Amino acid sequence: MKNIVYLNGQFLPEDQATISIMDRGFLFGDGIYEVVPVINGKLVDKHYFLERLGNSLGAIDLEWPCTPEEYLALLIEIVERNGIEEGSVYTQVTRGVAERDFAYPVGVSPTLVAWGSSRAIVDNPLSETGVKVVTVPDLRWQAAFEGWMVEDGMITEGASSSAFIVREGRIITRPLSNAVLPGIRRRVILEAAGKRKLGIEERLFSVAEAMAADEACLSSATTLVLPVVSIDGKQIGDGKPGPVTRLMRSLYIEAARQEAARG
Repeated sequence: MKNIVYLNGQFLPEDQATISIMDRGFLFGDGIYEVVPVINGKLVDKHYFLERLGNSLGAIDLEWPCTPEEYLALLIEIVERNGIEEGSVYTQVTRGVAERDFAYPVGVSPTLVAWGSSRAIVDNPLSETGVKVVTVPDLRWQAAFEGWMVEDGMITEGASSSAFIVREGRIITRPLSNAVLPGIRRRVILEAAGKRKLGIEERLFSVAEAMAADEACLSSATTLVLPVVSIDGKQIGDGKPGPVTRLMRSLYIEAARQEAARG
């Protein structure tokens, strides 16, 4: 059965969903995207991803292609039409189709496309083994699950994830700024950790500090929370997922399942 996608007001089999080569997303990368986890057949972190989508659209001066309520309804329909119990829904919004010109076009309707995919994100086997990351200067030369970007010796974030380390039981992550994406999983994890009175430090940390950390982990929509057991080939802690990372993952999954149960 072909995956059903949403494109500009229609639900179509994926092989029938086509976009013009004059779409500004194709020509200039003039658009934004959002990824939403699905757990127990329900979208999770709904309020936060709607907020971030609105912020992303505003940052590039792009109007909502529909109301937030309509957007949420179409994502729910994608989940239902494709029978997704666990996985994610991806959305891309572009400025739309117009003659190629660097200036923003006037009177053009945005392009909105969304589709879902099934995958194991709760019982991800990598949560038991941990993953390796490399800092970006070494990314071309080493095989790794993720790359952590470095600015002036300090880690900012992963190529597609938020970065955390743990020292003496305290969770450390870079504070939000223009240098990092405001990760929704990061936000939920820190809220849950705060409720459990876990130690949290939002501050800069260096590559050297990360390598000397007791634990490290990353978070994103499709990985939730994954332990990092190696950075640039240097073993982190004992080379196995640590207790704080396991707790962070379980706290997030618990929060997501509670939201999914509420519908």
